[in-house]
Order: sequence, then structure tokens, then C-alpha cells
Amino acid sequence: MVQLGYDRYYTELEAEAVRFAEAVHDADLARQVPTCPEWTLAQLVAHVGQAHRWATAIVVRRSPEPLAFEDVDDLRVPEDAAERAEWLRAGAARLVEAVREAGPETSVWTFTDEHYAGFWVRRMLYETLVHRADAELTVGRAVTLDPELAADGISEGLGLLTSSAVAANPAVAGLRGDGQTLHFHATDEGLGEAGEWVVRRTPSGVVWEHGHVKADVAVRARAADLLLVLQRRIPPSDPRVEVLGDEGLFHHWLDHTVF
Repeated sequence: MVQLGYDRYYTELEAEAVRFAEAVHDADLARQVPTCPEWTLAQLVAHVGQAHRWATAIVVRRSPEPLAFEDVDDLRVPEDAAERAEWLRAGAARLVEAVREAGPETSVWTFTDEHYAGFWVRRMLYETLVHRADAELTVGRAVTLDPELAADGISEGLGLLTSSAVAANPAVAGLRGDGQTLHFHATDEGLGEAGEWVVRRTPSGVVWEHGHVKADVAVRARAADLLLVLQRRIPPSDPRVEVLGDEGLFHHWLDHTVF
């Protein structure tokens, strides 16, 4: 489901790649990333730039199946900081160019039920945005996110969880329930319905819609902070986040949305 339009996604993906490159430009790449503790900044940089190129190759080749990383070009991360920044920027730009040229509705492989090229530009936008936050948290920079973009990132993440392909993941399968409800509410002015989400755990999996209801647990924060807590980048106990109702249900949600 495209909410903001592909032109916005194209622009924002390239901008996020630039912001990510700025965050790591002068950093010690050997530093551990506290929000991705199994990675150093060097590994985070490689992950982001290589993911862009992998998605690009899928789109360019109109691939009906996933590609092995060894079949993708230009995966080496430059050692020079300026060259590394250009490598990161170029990876996002190439993905945008590939999706524009192919057309966002062109059929390609994805890991969800939505098999079209445009999926990859939206997915890589939020992959890059969240990892940009990881990098900024690592180096001590303030994380700022556009509320409208953060809200769409929440919708995109919820959309992944409702895909049958993703729901088959053993961790995500733990979200099946018997009607438990969660309400996520972005408190920014002007978002309207796009800033509220009602999630239900059903026997067959998760379903969600925009709306406002009384739920078993409600989580309220600015859209940026709500996205970060849902992505487990800040804890539910963070003073910027308000959890009302069954806190255990929300913790269970967070434990089963890692995939």
C-alpha cells in the first residue's frame, strides 16, 4: 500500500542515504552499534550499501527469485571516508533509477506477498532511515525524523507483518492470538487518521487498520519516537513514550517483531 507516493519515496531514499553517510563520515567504524549490538559501524555501513545494491539487482534483472549476494556487483565498501559517502549515496540513487526505469508496478521477487519493483524503494527507504537512526545514536547525534515519514514507516512495518510470507517466520508466528488489541497513536498535530493504528492478534495472524479504539494496550508518542520504540531503538520505558494498559502485551509484541 503506497501512502506517500513514489516521487516522495524516491526523494526521501536518496536523502536518507546522504544523512546516513553524514552520520558515519568521521566516526570510528570499529565502534559497536548499541541498537544493533552484533554489529560495528563498519558492518552497519556495509549492510546498508549492499542492501541497496542487492535490491537494485533484483529490479534491474526483473528477477522472479532472490539473488545471492555474490551475484551482485560493487559490494566492497571504500576505506576513504569521502569515497565511502559517495558509495552510499550512489547505491540509493541506483535503486531509485532502477525502479523509475522498470516502473514501480513491474513484477519482481520480494520477501512478501507484494511482488512489484516499487516495494523495494519503500522498503529500502525505511531500512535506511532506521539504520541512520542507529548510526546517529551510536555517535551521539540527535535523531530527527519527519512525522509524516515516520508514520508511513510504521504503516510499512505493520504491512510486512500481515504478509503471509513474513507471518510464517517462527518469531512473527508468535503474534497469533485470540483477539488481543493494540492501539498505536502518534501525537503529532496534523497526521489525522494516518497517525493511528489498531492492531488485532487473530488465530491466523495480525491484522491492522487506521483508526481509534479502546484497546488492551495503547502506546502514545510522537511519530518519530513511536517508530523508534516499535523498531526497538528506544525502550518502552523511555519518557517520550506512554504505555497505557497491558504492558506485557506490548512487550510480547516487541519480542515477536524481530525478523
